[in-house]
Amino acid sequence: MAKNKRERNQNPQPFLADDDSVASTKKHSKAPKHHQKQDKMISSGMSSKILKEALLQQKEIEEEASGGITKSAFGSVEEEPNKHEEEEDIDDFGGFSETQSQFGNYEEEIDEDDEKLLEAFLSKNAGPQRTLADVIIQKIKENDANAASEKQPLPKLDDSLIDLYKGVGKFLNKYTAGKMPKAFKHIPSMQLWEDVLYLTQPENWSPNAMFQATRIFASNLGAKKAERFYRLVLLPRVRDDIRKNKRLHFALYQSLKKALYKPAAFNKGILFPLCKSGTCNLREAVIVGSVIEKVSIPMLHSSVALMKLAEMEYCGTTSYFIKLLLEKKYALPYRVVDAVVAHFMRFLEDTRIMPVIWHQSLLAFVQRYKNELLKEDKNNLRVLLETQKHKLVTPEIMRELDNSRNRGEKEDDPMLLDILFFLSGHFLFHVYECKN
Repeated sequence: MAKNKRERNQNPQPFLADDDSVASTKKHSKAPKHHQKQDKMISSGMSSKILKEALLQQKEIEEEASGGITKSAFGSVEEEPNKHEEEEDIDDFGGFSETQSQFGNYEEEIDEDDEKLLEAFLSKNAGPQRTLADVIIQKIKENDANAASEKQPLPKLDDSLIDLYKGVGKFLNKYTAGKMPKAFKHIPSMQLWEDVLYLTQPENWSPNAMFQATRIFASNLGAKKAERFYRLVLLPRVRDDIRKNKRLHFALYQSLKKALYKPAAFNKGILFPLCKSGTCNLREAVIVGSVIEKVSIPMLHSSVALMKLAEMEYCGTTSYFIKLLLEKKYALPYRVVDAVVAHFMRFLEDTRIMPVIWHQSLLAFVQRYKNELLKEDKNNLRVLLETQKHKLVTPEIMRELDNSRNRGEKEDDPMLLDILFFLSGHFLFHVYECKN
């Protein structure tokens, strides 16, 4: 009987074949399948038999859920032991313990007076942050006048595919541990992956499901698509959780750490939109900043991030991220050093009382890069400190400036050793500046 039961569970035609797994090895990638080359949505290349089998498996999942069994959606099929490493790692996820349910190690760093002072620098006219649902709904309504009156219109996809991924969304809403649905792991390979992802309602996923999704998308999407997932799905969820709970769920915190393994996508999908929103408060900055502080980031990516933050319209908490990046103590190219000097000099005629974190970020800058500053820059900073003063921090900044040499005064200037490295990384700067 056991043998017959096992044979019944072994589906001869699973929803996704093993060799079509979206989790690819790092050494090579396989050629796209025929259905991926077609111009139409991927569902048109699926046989009705496969879709029918997938829906039957979905029904089986829903029936078993009432008995407390957590299984992989469309996953009554046992996995072959010979799977890709990343997919095995995802499927072996055991969930996070209740003692790790919240990331709460930052309370002591948040001062209520500082928080109130920083609120004066937040934008008063910033609109709500756009999510994936906002983007897809707008696109649907622009292309279909009949859908304009619907609250949550559906994209024009195969009805079976819509039912399939709505079922995936219900599964992810209650997901705690175990295998992820095969259908979900296939989303990154789809041409209209955003439309399909919208059907699963990411705003309703459990925190553990968001962590798993971040692992899958960070591994299987290019930097550009990963950036959109971070910006439209992960970031809104993180900010919403912090706003509601005054802290961040541990699984969502781990999602941010996983997202940072694609540093370019993290910068453009998490860090830059957060600062550009004009509404990033101190609590959000401390939590996201702790991820940047703990995870090693390549020098060129940190340099680009620092330069972009320096050039960005100022929001009080921007100084917090600038300080964190400065304290990583990279040997910055002169171009970045000059951009940071220009950032601070923008406040020469600012009549507002600058927050303590602004003064601390300036102190961190001169402590680390005082010997790479031009004599003219130091004189300008001294003038700035006459108008922007802090009784404790400003004297320290002046002392650092007075006890330092100027850029180029010695032949063994350590920054000269980084010129060649900087030139080799010039292309990366160009990519950041020219891409959308």
